[in-house]
Amino acid sequence: MIVLSVGMPRAGSGWHYNLIHDLMKTTGCADAQDIRKKYGLQKILTEVNCNIGVLSPRRLAMVTVPAVMGNTFVIKAHAGPSPASQLLASTGMLRITYIYRDPRDAMLSAFDYGQRALTKGRPNAFSHLSDFEKSVDFMMEYVHIWERWMGEKNVLIARYEDLLTNYDVESAKLVEYLKLDASKAEVRAVVDQYRPGANDGQQGLHFFKGKIGRFRDAYTSEQQAVLIEKLTPYLKKMGYEK
Repeated sequence: MIVLSVGMPRAGSGWHYNLIHDLMKTTGCADAQDIRKKYGLQKILTEVNCNIGVLSPRRLAMVTVPAVMGNTFVIKAHAGPSPASQLLASTGMLRITYIYRDPRDAMLSAFDYGQRALTKGRPNAFSHLSDFEKSVDFMMEYVHIWERWMGEKNVLIARYEDLLTNYDVESAKLVEYLKLDASKAEVRAVVDQYRPGANDGQQGLHFFKGKIGRFRDAYTSEQQAVLIEKLTPYLKKMGYEK
């Protein structure tokens, strides 16, 4: 079985992935990085978190091979659902989680992260977001992806803000969805390890600021008006106030 941890960029998706990865490791399942190496999937599963990219039939078929061979492992994506992912999910071969965040905060975080990388001379996937307009266009793509995931069946949906402020409830939902035993000491240890504030130096939490509603102080009233215009059809459904 493959556990697919999908997330809106800069929405705690790295935190969510690492929590899921380490929870599944308590079952003795394989490490995705070992699977990547053993099955020659370096071009399919990229970056530290084994990001599959788009959920195309070819890519999913290639990562399904080790799953058919009896391996269970966790991979990551930011892409939307596809007929191939829907098929694998319907067979039980793919178990999917999705996390999102207020797109205004996620957008601000992506811009900041990209610009910090530029100043250090190490541009990243967000460094092309050089202004507000580009950032809006970029984030709207992921809002549309959010909309598609919300229409999927058998996907555990989480919000970054809920995971941050109501961690015990949200992590319990995740443990149940992954069919793990919440009473096991190993499971409890992983849950505690990724608890917000438990260890600010914890590798894998992927926090820089992570503040809820930071966009209200960072964007001008004119910029916030643009965001309201763009996001009005979505914010209430996402559970956010204008």
